[in-house]
Amino acid sequence: MKCPFCGHPEDKVVDSRESKEGEAIRRRRECLSCAKRFTTYERIDEIPYMVVKKDGRREKFDRQKVLNGLLHACEKRPVSMGKLEAIVNEAEALVVDSPDREVQTSQIGELIMKRLQQLDKVAFVRFASVYRDFQDPREFLEELKKI
Repeated sequence: MKCPFCGHPEDKVVDSRESKEGEAIRRRRECLSCAKRFTTYERIDEIPYMVVKKDGRREKFDRQKVLNGLLHACEKRPVSMGKLEAIVNEAEALVVDSPDREVQTSQIGELIMKRLQQLDKVAFVRFASVYRDFQDPREFLEELKKI
């Protein structure tokens, strides 16, 4: 930490305390060059991971929302919670690993459909029908023909 008085880059921590709200750590520091004391605060980086919806809106990534969609598609299907959790983890990793901290929902949807197609064909079709917003039975049949 650079000293605000003399600019020296080295100091020692004299005292550390958690703030009243518990959202920051307050540190008293002493410059090793001029011996003056100053206070710094450390906070958690709270920039959220975002998803970009089809219509261009942005919203925070919500792993529970992804899991709910998977649970709905896999209702009464022989798919374990562990496998669904693995798919959600993979979707979350896609967002977390993106350099811009945001991902198109279409990328997440395609990843989920790929995993469901390998896991359970019925769950895949259920998910695809909602995700791709089928409007008539022909679109549904076209997807079935592909698998």
